[in-house]
Amino acid sequence: MSATHANDLFDFVAASPSSYHAAAETARRLTDAGWRQQDEREPWSGTPGGHFIVRGGAVVAWWIPEQTNDTTAFRIVGSHTDSPSFKLKPGVRTAAVGYEQAAVEVYGGPLIGSWTDRELGLAGQVVDKAGVTHLVATDAIMRIPQLAIHLNRSVNEEGLKLGKQEHTAPVTATLSAGGPSLLEVIAASAGIPADEIAGHDLYAFDTARGALFGSAGEFVAAGRMDNLSSVHASLVAMLDATGEGSTGTDVLVFAAFDHEEVGSGTVSGASGPILEDVLLRTSRAIGNDEDARRRMLRRSWCVSSDAGHAVHPNYAGFHDPSHHPVLGGGPLLKINANQRYASDAEGAALWSRSCETAGTTAQPFVSNNDVPCGSTIGPLTATRLGIRTVDVGVPLLSMHSAREMASAADLAAITGAIRAFYTDDESTLTQAS
Repeated sequence: MSATHANDLFDFVAASPSSYHAAAETARRLTDAGWRQQDEREPWSGTPGGHFIVRGGAVVAWWIPEQTNDTTAFRIVGSHTDSPSFKLKPGVRTAAVGYEQAAVEVYGGPLIGSWTDRELGLAGQVVDKAGVTHLVATDAIMRIPQLAIHLNRSVNEEGLKLGKQEHTAPVTATLSAGGPSLLEVIAASAGIPADEIAGHDLYAFDTARGALFGSAGEFVAAGRMDNLSSVHASLVAMLDATGEGSTGTDVLVFAAFDHEEVGSGTVSGASGPILEDVLLRTSRAIGNDEDARRRMLRRSWCVSSDAGHAVHPNYAGFHDPSHHPVLGGGPLLKINANQRYASDAEGAALWSRSCETAGTTAQPFVSNNDVPCGSTIGPLTATRLGIRTVDVGVPLLSMHSAREMASAADLAAITGAIRAFYTDDESTLTQAS
């Protein structure tokens, strides 16, 4: 089962080289399952069944039950579609000493060294002069080559040092090759002439497919698992939970935001209005006035699912000495006293119940006091909407690498726990604090 789930994740990741592709692949899977896309410019549907919107690289999907009542709540699972990378600059090319290179800027916080010596493609969206958007995903067309050790003999002692401007421009061609320009390659992928491109949002991606490995075949290596692992898990869980049609009286919500890696402050990010728009309009569509909507929000829960850190066997000192979550030990419960994560005791109890129902156990993650803690969409969602929120995720090694490492069992386990959250007995979820 874990291997089957992992291979479906590999298919999802391969189809999602950018956040825009992740949104498109999610929409495709929802449409194939009979869900209906809602046009945000049109009146909102309150029809029972599955609905979704796509806004750039973000998707929000929701399932309206056959019957709602005065105890109906939202059950939300949040994730994000973007991953650290390199974004193509407006002037797409640069040149040096006989080579054509892609002009890029750093997106988010990638482990830059991990992006060297890999065959990379470009993926995202271009907009033509008529305002039409085209998805783009090239083949492997570029590489960031490292300097040979013969020219940098101290690298193994002093560590690899890469300047973000000076050392990260990928090589795409030799100037003497006489082939198509980088812009022409992009245009060919979009299916339009190069001179028709009016704007672009394009990101580097590792073209290698995900793989199972390890002496017991238990590990997973793939790009963009932060956070396509959660997007995929919550999508599979939602489709499983609603596949037979009966889901109780709560509205189930899948929210995959964009731009988490750069702060979420966009129209498709968790600090933006996208989820609030969906909840407000859906509440109205099922007959709630403003007060009833606010009561509904107070009964609701959000599980914020983003990847977290497994203990590293070679760097255990960077982790809290009493909390060592391991690959294969189950999904994480992410906790931080300074509210970098939104989890509290109520959220811990909720997530523990979901994991127990799914036959797994939650592993608590707490940062070492001397190591700054990251954050995610959980506190943003809780602050913006006032919804009780718990932060969870799959443990990873090599987070923000071009190719991250996880456990196949954990990927299946968190999917089961999210499904349990969607389908658990309502009395365990709607008690107000």
